[in-house]
Amino acid sequence: MKVQVLLKGYNFLFFGLLAIFIPFLPVYLGEQGLSVSEIGLIVGTGGVVTLIAQPFWGFISDKTKTIRKVMLLLVCLTSVFGYFLFNVNSFVMLVIFALLVYFFLMPLDPLTESLNFTVSEMARVSYGSIRTYGALGFAVLSLIVGFAMDYFGMSSVSILFVLLGLISFGVIWFMPEVQASSKPVTMAGFKQVLNNKEMLLFLALVFICSIPARMNDTFLGIHIRALGGDTSLVGITFFLSATSEIVIFALSFWWLRKGKELEIITIATFFYFVRFIASAFVTSPIALALVQLLQMLTFPIFYTAAIQYLYQIMPKEWRATGQTVLALLFFGLSSIIASYAGGYIYKELGGQTFYFIISIMSFIGVLFGIILTIRKRRI
Repeated sequence: MKVQVLLKGYNFLFFGLLAIFIPFLPVYLGEQGLSVSEIGLIVGTGGVVTLIAQPFWGFISDKTKTIRKVMLLLVCLTSVFGYFLFNVNSFVMLVIFALLVYFFLMPLDPLTESLNFTVSEMARVSYGSIRTYGALGFAVLSLIVGFAMDYFGMSSVSILFVLLGLISFGVIWFMPEVQASSKPVTMAGFKQVLNNKEMLLFLALVFICSIPARMNDTFLGIHIRALGGDTSLVGITFFLSATSEIVIFALSFWWLRKGKELEIITIATFFYFVRFIASAFVTSPIALALVQLLQMLTFPIFYTAAIQYLYQIMPKEWRATGQTVLALLFFGLSSIIASYAGGYIYKELGGQTFYFIISIMSFIGVLFGIILTIRKRRI
């Protein structure tokens, strides 16, 4: 079986796991009686754990020259701790198992994206043709989990979590090891990477833009519930959001142009601003769900262009680590700020003000993207 086929199947399953964990963990914690600030505290601390775990596992992958074996270990442990997470109701146990899932699940994202990009290069196919299946998996599982929570209870998702984890393990088992770079990974090389001013400015842009995006991801489900929506509507919302990504990922070969990544990232950030300012004005949970269709013009465009740009400026032997740094900023460090600050803002100022604030933050990202684009043209 071709590695592309196995990788597409794995993308469907892995992003299905993310669909259970990222949007529905805050909802699940809320149903267990936790306050918005307590939820923000757990998710924010999960960001701290991610901050440690992603570079740790990324470095191990680079150093051992294997992505497959590391992924097998992470998927196995994620499945075990995910099962317990969605079957306990003690605050202490919720915190412990949530942080364990963060430690083993979140490092899989940069490793998966690194594998996606490497295989797409080897097979001479577009990255989006593989990543499309991840968006499909996120969409389908979001819909399933939303209805499962409504009809079978909150803990029912633990069975889905383990099932997806076991099948993912089987798919990775049959996947061949992708050839890593023959160049050695050295600390001198790492210092050279950190001294790359172009890359540091780019990572700063990613960080600025990712904070409001992560705030929305964390508190969108809670805001839908606050407006009167149920968990099935939360599932439908994330289904619509992820489904809208599919066409964009699939057509990335058409719209993604080398040398134009910064311009594309800036445009995507502008649509983040539009999306969040629109979310601030709606008062109906259904209307808020429909606004999330703007996801198609934000995350898939932003993240695909960011990966391509990173791989152009990052030495080949540091690609897995570079992908880890990107994910670390987009899903780790930004999540810490987004969860702690977002929980406080949402609790003290309310949902409408919350969305006004993150729309302003996105607009700052637009301005910074314009500055970097102008700077690049002058060099």
